[in-house]
Amino acid sequence: MPGPTTQGPATGPSGRPPTGAADEGRAGTAPALGGASASSTAGPTSSLGLPGARLSRHSPFYIGFFGALGALLAWQLAGMLASARSVILLLVVSMYLAVGLNPVVEWFVRRRVRRGLAVAAVFVGVAMIFGLIGLAIIPVVTEQVTALVNQVPDWLKQLQSDDNLRRLDEEYEITKRVEDYITSGGLAERLFGGVLGAGKIVFSTLFSGFTVLVLTLYFLGSLPATKSTLYKFFPRSRRTRVTQLGDEMLDRVGSYVGGQIGVAAIAAVSAFIFFMFSELREYALALAIVVAVLGLIPLIGGAISAVVATSVGLLIDWRIGVACLIYFVIYQQIENYVIYPRVMQKSVNVPGTVIVIAAMVGGSLLGIVGALLAVPTAAAILLLIREVIHPRLEDA
Repeated sequence: MPGPTTQGPATGPSGRPPTGAADEGRAGTAPALGGASASSTAGPTSSLGLPGARLSRHSPFYIGFFGALGALLAWQLAGMLASARSVILLLVVSMYLAVGLNPVVEWFVRRRVRRGLAVAAVFVGVAMIFGLIGLAIIPVVTEQVTALVNQVPDWLKQLQSDDNLRRLDEEYEITKRVEDYITSGGLAERLFGGVLGAGKIVFSTLFSGFTVLVLTLYFLGSLPATKSTLYKFFPRSRRTRVTQLGDEMLDRVGSYVGGQIGVAAIAAVSAFIFFMFSELREYALALAIVVAVLGLIPLIGGAISAVVATSVGLLIDWRIGVACLIYFVIYQQIENYVIYPRVMQKSVNVPGTVIVIAAMVGGSLLGIVGALLAVPTAAAILLLIREVIHPRLEDA
């Protein structure tokens, strides 16, 4: 006799159980699983009761607590960044110089020179340029300081022989007060503090310059690896596009540095011609070099060079100083509104109005460093607007 047959769950045409049967199976097993979970949870903590519901993320307490915590963390982070502002500025300036010198290194690399040797050659060239500038300026500065010190006794004699000054001295006892101040010891204390302060400033400046030099050399040597590492943080589907945009931005920064050097060269040549036709021809080369170096600083570089040249002219003759002042005032207007915008428009493809506004805003925010970074930053922003935002708006 055939034994009893065991019937399984009903199957449909494809051999699978009907949907209702599957749902019944799941419904039948759900209470068992739920019961096991409840017993395992409530077992060891039954004496303390069951845990309550989770705190809602929409609760005012939750929002207020974590909002205040985030604000405190943001405030602390802002304070830490403000404390490290000087270090961050050194890093930014070093990276800026490295990107600016990179086109020269790439020029050597394209001629089959290894990148390490190319970086060393550029570094030695920059060091030699600054060395020649020092050799041209130091003798002139030494000569002017020596002449000033030798002229002080004659100026004092002229002051003592003046009737008006003698009458003022008798009335207000200026000479006696100066002598009392010198013998009281206050002058020595202030001079000692001033010498220490000046020494601290000089040491800090030299250390910052050396740090920028070392960091620039490091960034210049590792720039390709740094770019490759940063580009890998973007998704692979967009990495090619990001690489093209990033390389274009860096190229524009290098073009900006080249344009700034061109503007400084024009200013130096013009000043050299003026000095040769004035009574400053013996200092023409040194003063032209000063104009070229200070011309690399946007906005205020021309004003500083004008002060230096005018001061040297006043030490020789007041008429020469006035002539220098008039020349630099006229030239600064031509440079700021004609030469600088046109050169930068060709080098970084940024409208002249945007260049002037960016330089003014950057200088007011971060001083010299802000003025240096303003134009390449504006060029990068305009590139992103032109290549990313405008196409999206056209497709919308």
